[in-house]
Amino acid sequence: MQDWKRSTIYQIYPKSFRSARGGSTGDLAGVIEKLDYLQWLGVDYLWLTPIYVSPQRDNGYDVADYHAIDPRYGSMADFERLVAEAGARGLKIMMDIVVNHTSTDHAWFQAARQSRDNPYRDYYLWRDAPNNWQSKFGGPAWQYDERTGQYYLHLFDVSQADLNWENPAMRRDIHAMMRFWLDKGVAGFRLDVINLISKPPDFPEDDSDGRRFYTDGPRIHDHLQEMHREVFAGRDVLTVGEMSSTSLAHCIRYSHPDERELSMTFNFHHLKVDYPGGEKWVAVPYDFVALKRILSEWQEGMHLGCGWNAIFWCNHDQPRVVSRFGDDGRYRVQSAKLLATVLHGLQGTPYVYQGEEIGMANPGFGHIEQYRDVETLNAWRRLVTAGVPAETAMAAIRQKSRDNARTPMQWDAGAHGGFSSAEPWIGLAPDWCEVNVAAQRSDPDSVLHHYRHLIGLRKAYPVLVEGAYRCLSLDDPRIWAYLRQSSDALLLVVGNFSAETVRYTVPAGTVPDGATELLSANYPSPPPLAAQIPLRPYEAVMWHCRLSAG
Repeated sequence: MQDWKRSTIYQIYPKSFRSARGGSTGDLAGVIEKLDYLQWLGVDYLWLTPIYVSPQRDNGYDVADYHAIDPRYGSMADFERLVAEAGARGLKIMMDIVVNHTSTDHAWFQAARQSRDNPYRDYYLWRDAPNNWQSKFGGPAWQYDERTGQYYLHLFDVSQADLNWENPAMRRDIHAMMRFWLDKGVAGFRLDVINLISKPPDFPEDDSDGRRFYTDGPRIHDHLQEMHREVFAGRDVLTVGEMSSTSLAHCIRYSHPDERELSMTFNFHHLKVDYPGGEKWVAVPYDFVALKRILSEWQEGMHLGCGWNAIFWCNHDQPRVVSRFGDDGRYRVQSAKLLATVLHGLQGTPYVYQGEEIGMANPGFGHIEQYRDVETLNAWRRLVTAGVPAETAMAAIRQKSRDNARTPMQWDAGAHGGFSSAEPWIGLAPDWCEVNVAAQRSDPDSVLHHYRHLIGLRKAYPVLVEGAYRCLSLDDPRIWAYLRQSSDALLLVVGNFSAETVRYTVPAGTVPDGATELLSANYPSPPPLAAQIPLRPYEAVMWHCRLSAG
């Protein structure tokens, strides 16, 4: 079995992680400074969001030079030291690869816009007239270039020009770039919106925004199989693809070992259960039953199809989960532990986003001036222009903004939460004096210690890696109960997602008679495993049972 199947991956957003140099943004020296902490936590891989040279229109996902470290974060020598220091602690580094698009500041694009017959022109997608596709950040997906009299495609910000994956020279340059980082000692790649790279050559349109034509596009599997042959084959490298608006069938193919494409996939369907009618920028409660149904479908489908899930609640683009699906007030500690327990019991490789392990919450900023994210600012302008009342628009921003995840990591109760000696690039969440690593590391009953315990369980109990999943409470409005079962063991996880005390009735015959072991609980004196289990608000319990050979 591959090590990454029993591993846990920790995502670092370097801009907000730690500044050892006393800057407004984080740096690689700050990551190095915290390696002992990450080793103690028990994670195995460290995924760094982009640290390449970038104008930072989209916080580094607009890459201007794939082969250089942005001076904001340090130097190539700093990066090489990070790889070495991490390796000495048994930690592996994953890079974020952004190859659907580049920054318009990239040398390829600067050459491409010099003339129509430049060899780099065909590295990008150009048309004499735009179609009706829309950018995921709002507005048309085509931008007119006056110098050459054509439009270029940008599915994201206008400064992020989409690459032409039908060009073999461009693909060879991308493959060489990825080998460059592997030769530096990188052990894995997270591939940004990778399922969007293949566009139909005729750029069709209908009455939609265009995404159905380029999502899991016509040659996506060919491109990923070629990437595997040219970059991954023969190397011990973990690869995870971020799959925008994808399907279960495609993700089985992307991650099936026989397809030779990727190790695992991210999908985001479960994180749209608070998008009424598919609309993100509305403040609404989430649909708990839909959350269970979607995750259960993917748990069962990927396992049966021999695919592999990347399982996660949080990342740099998502609100904090304790605010989203838990209770960040009275029951912050209990609900943070509940969410951790339920997630880490699932099939797949768990991802922990910086601050999730201490239960960091959304900052609740009240003024648009406090936000930095380009998508958030575009959404605000669009909502206000459409006549949405300012407070209604701000409620949606507070709930959904990507900046919810980007406030500085809360290390201690000192100045700026221990992030830096300087004023951070974005404000801190207001609870940083109480919710921080230092306070929780000294408290054995903290959210932090609960995460550390769950991370250790995956290495000790094979059923967490191998076991099939079965949901026991699909339509229950408050309880999520599920089984994981392998040939010789069974795991039962039960969680109460409400602020009320609830009694859960275990279906008869679910757990065989015999000794069971309590693996995890988020309250003192957890209830025993019985026909009926009383669960306190946001209580979660995990039990393990060995199965007899007969």
